Amino acid sequence: MNDPHLVIQTNDLCKSYNHGWFRRRSLKALDHVAISVARGEVFALLGPNGAGKTTLIKLLLGILRPTSGNATVLQQPAGSLAARMKIGYLPENLVFPKHLTAIGALYFYGRLSRLTESKMKATIPGLLDLVGLSGRESESVRKYSKGMRQRLGLAQALLHEPEILVLDEPTDGLDPLGRSQIRDLIDTLKSQGKTIFLNSHILQEVELICDRVAIMAKGRLRAIGTIPELIESHSHGKRLRVHLKCRAVDPQAPVTIATWTFDDSVLNVQSSPVSVSADETCTMPFDFAIQLETSEQRHIDQLIDRLRLASVSLLSLERHRIRLEDVFMTLVDS
Repeated sequence: MNDPHLVIQTNDLCKSYNHGWFRRRSLKALDHVAISVARGEVFALLGPNGAGKTTLIKLLLGILRPTSGNATVLQQPAGSLAARMKIGYLPENLVFPKHLTAIGALYFYGRLSRLTESKMKATIPGLLDLVGLSGRESESVRKYSKGMRQRLGLAQALLHEPEILVLDEPTDGLDPLGRSQIRDLIDTLKSQGKTIFLNSHILQEVELICDRVAIMAKGRLRAIGTIPELIESHSHGKRLRVHLKCRAVDPQAPVTIATWTFDDSVLNVQSSPVSVSADETCTMPFDFAIQLETSEQRHIDQLIDRLRLASVSLLSLERHRIRLEDVFMTLVDS
């Protein structure tokens, strides 16, 4: 556990709590968790409520001590002063004193970090500009939106120039614009060489910004890796699903297609009825949709070939992609 390229390492990390008053029982919040985070990457910790994510973060920050196992931050014991000085932390619900302005709040947190007045004077304007609060720094934080408070929280986490940022639900409760702004900030910080360790339950956000993820459930690590690696390793046995938009002239085409079979595949045709009298021929093209769920790619190929032979035009084909959410649900339900 002394790789200089790894800034966070845990080995067989366990944390138990005593539960109960008369008959005390041991509740395992973490059960032999081993993770590693490389320098300069954006790493996400995922899991449902009660998975042990908050406990793991508290152990890395030194708020809790492990029952057994060990953890290091920048090759220093987790929780040591040397390690804590290199971490910037944004908690999930950081509350600023409402009587302070943005500048006042940053000076307040800077003093808690033992920064000198000259250091804060030189650092704070640049941080406010980085998080997009330049020009609003003299406003009371009570007037700030949730997104502005999150950006100010990032500024306080960066005050002492940490190497690692630990962000707890950084986009929770934000509107789409606020989430986009936080994502842009994380990308900027990564380009500056910062390591980002975040805890989030918004999986769509994680897919957009993270290099690697760890999925936890019931105190145990279920999987760790890049998102493509996790999707690839957990997509075997999944049925393929495609949605096709088609165009035809023959009003009986959807009826005929609905009778087609492809082994164990499930074919569903969605169309609106086309009114054609007995003495006229339909010459106007109409659109309809086909959904196919199958276990083999060859069935999709066969469907397309048969559509062409039936003079049906294919307007679009959308294939369902296995997402991080699918992998997450599979792992936490197992």
